[in-house]
Amino acid sequence: MDRDPKATPRKINHIGIAVRDLEAAIALWQGGLGLTVQQVVEMPERGLKIAFLPCGEATIELVAPLGEGSEISKFLDERGPGLHHLCLEVQDLEAASQAAEDQGLRLIGAGPKLGAEGYPVRFVHPKSTGGPLVELLGKIE
Repeated sequence: MDRDPKATPRKINHIGIAVRDLEAAIALWQGGLGLTVQQVVEMPERGLKIAFLPCGEATIELVAPLGEGSEISKFLDERGPGLHHLCLEVQDLEAASQAAEDQGLRLIGAGPKLGAEGYPVRFVHPKSTGGPLVELLGKIE
């Protein structure tokens, strides 16, 4: 079966790192590792505060909870700070989501939601990928 090129990941867009204290994490990544914060975004509807640190063609996203019950809280409680997800950029999110499901991967949620960068996203369940949470980001340039 031929795969639709619009459904094939084009690049790693970002790597999400779960952190409890965003300011402390920024100090580490900026001061200790030399990356620069491009932007910090709050997503109160998802309970998240995210710092974007470009690194080559990809970005490091530091993802912190705004309070109890955020989308990242359960992950932090169960696993602690660390690698949260890998984001793959696709041209056509609907086609990529369908292709993933056709191959037996389990998507999280009923449909896309708006990601921190302002583009629609879908997540592939870690049990389907052998461990990592994978974010599919529909981005047309």
